[in-house]
Amino acid sequence: MYTFDSRVRYSETGEEGLLSLPAIVDYFQDVSTFQSEDLGIGIDFLKEKDLLWVMSAWQVVVHRYPALGEKIRIGTIPYELRGFMGLRNFFMDTEDGERLAEANSVWSLINHKKGVPVRVLPEMVEKYDVKERLQMDYAPRKIAVPQGGIRQEPFRVERQHLDGNHHVNNGQYISMAMAYLPENFAIRQMRAEYKKSALLHDIVVPIIVTEADRVTVSLCSEDEAPFVVVELTGR
Repeated sequence: MYTFDSRVRYSETGEEGLLSLPAIVDYFQDVSTFQSEDLGIGIDFLKEKDLLWVMSAWQVVVHRYPALGEKIRIGTIPYELRGFMGLRNFFMDTEDGERLAEANSVWSLINHKKGVPVRVLPEMVEKYDVKERLQMDYAPRKIAVPQGGIRQEPFRVERQHLDGNHHVNNGQYISMAMAYLPENFAIRQMRAEYKKSALLHDIVVPIIVTEADRVTVSLCSEDEAPFVVVELTGR
C-alpha cells in the first residue's frame, strides 16, 4: 500500500463546492505515478525500456464527495501482476478514516515502439510487492452498451487533452463524457473501458444512451469505432 495526504483545493471543486469526479480520477492517477517514481520504476525507467502502461478499464465508486478544504488521504494497492497485465486498487479517505471513494483498474504493459504487449518485468513484480485487493463490489471490465444511442456533434482532440505519451489523458475522457449528463445528475459510479488511444486532431464522435439512472457515452472515431466507453451511474 502507498499513500499521500492532500487537501481539497478550490481548483478541484465543481459548482457545488465539492471535489469533482475528474479530480478524484486525477488523484488516483497521481498516487500510482508517485508510487512508481518512488520505487524507481516510473516514467524514466519505462522510457529507457520503450515501455508504457496503458489503461484498459476503470471502475470508480464514490460514497461521498469531500468539500473544499477537507483533508484527504489517497492510496493505491497493486494487487495482481500477471502476463502483460497489472491490476491496481485505489482509495480516498478522510483523515478520520471515512472511505470517500474506491476504485479498481486494469492496465496493460505495452512496448511503445512496437505497439505490442510485453510481460511484466521481474523487477516490477519485486518492487510493487502486491497485496490483497480491496473489499468492494467489482464490476465486469467490459461495458455492455445499450441500443438506441444518439449521435452528438463531433469535436476535435486538442493539445490540452493530451498526456506525456501524446495520447488523450484517461481523465480527459471522463470530463468529455460528463458533458452529456442531464442536469443535477449525481454520479455514484463511473466505469470506463478503453479501446484505442485518441491522438491530436482526431475527430471524436460522441454517441449517448440515457436511461433513468445511467448514461452510457461512447466516444468514437469518425467510423463510430469507440476510443472509450464511459458508463456513469447515478445515485
